[in-house]
Amino acid sequence: MDYVGRFAPSPTGPLHFGSLITALASYCEAKSNQGQWLVRIEDTDIPRIYPDSEQHILRCIDAFEFVPDGDILFQKDRLEIYEDVLVQLKAQHDIYACQCTRKMLGSNAIYAGTCRDLNLDFANQAIRLKVNDEPICFDDPLQSRQCSNLAEDLGDFVLKRRDGIISYQLAVVVDDYLQGVTNVVRGADLLDNTARQIWLGHCLGYPELNYLHLPLAMNADGRKLSKQNFAQALDPDNASELLSQAAQALNQPPLDLDRPSTMLAQAVAQWQRERIPQSTILSQIYQ
Repeated sequence: MDYVGRFAPSPTGPLHFGSLITALASYCEAKSNQGQWLVRIEDTDIPRIYPDSEQHILRCIDAFEFVPDGDILFQKDRLEIYEDVLVQLKAQHDIYACQCTRKMLGSNAIYAGTCRDLNLDFANQAIRLKVNDEPICFDDPLQSRQCSNLAEDLGDFVLKRRDGIISYQLAVVVDDYLQGVTNVVRGADLLDNTARQIWLGHCLGYPELNYLHLPLAMNADGRKLSKQNFAQALDPDNASELLSQAAQALNQPPLDLDRPSTMLAQAVAQWQRERIPQSTILSQIYQ
C-alpha cells in the first residue's frame, strides 16, 4: 500500500515550535517513503477556535514552503459526513445517548456505563461509543508496544457532545479513512488517544493505521509546548532558521541554511527515523 501521511493541526492557537517538529517529521516520513503528505485543519470544536489561528497555520505552511499533495481539508465543512457515520454506528448498536453531566460524573475518570442500557432518545444528548473489555495494542517505532483496555482505562467514550460538537476522536478517524491515510506521525501527548481511534476504526470496518508518536518539546517550566501554555507562535519570517532547529531537535543531520524548499529537500534526502530520540519528551528546553 502506498504511504499517505498528514499534518493535522487544530486552530485553537497559532502554530508553535512543537507543531513545526511534527510537520517536519510527518513530511519527511512521507516523502522519504515516496508517499503523499496531506494537510487537514481539525476545527470541529468551533467555540475553541482562536482568532486568526487558521490564517496563521496557512501562512506558516506557505512560509515554510511545505506543499501538500492535495487541497487542504477543513473539518468544520464536513459535519454532515460525521453525522452520517453516527447514523451508521447507531444502526450497528455501537453507540447510545448519555444524559450524564460533568457534575454528575464528578472526578470519575472511567465512565461506568450509567446510560448504556437506558435507551435514551438521541436528541440533545451526548453520544457515547461502547467499548469492549479487551486489550488494544499497537507497535510504535519510537514508543515501543502500547496496550490499553478501554473498559478498564476509560469506559465508553463520547463521539458527540451534548452541545452538538463532534469529538476529535470521531472526526480524525473518519477523515483519516476518507483521505486514505496509512501512517500517522504526531506528538506523544496523543498516545492515549490511539487505542480509542483504533477501536472506533474497528467498529467502522476501517483498516488499521501505522502510528509514530514523537517526543514532545518542553518549555523551561517542564510543560510541553502548547497553545494552552502560551507557546511562542512560529515566525514565518524566520522559517529557514526554525527549520534548522526543528531538524536538530529530531536529532537529524544538520541542514544547510537556504530557502525552506531546498532545506526540506535536504531533510528528506538525509532523513533517518532511527535517530529520533526514543522518548516521550525532548531533553532540550524550547520556547
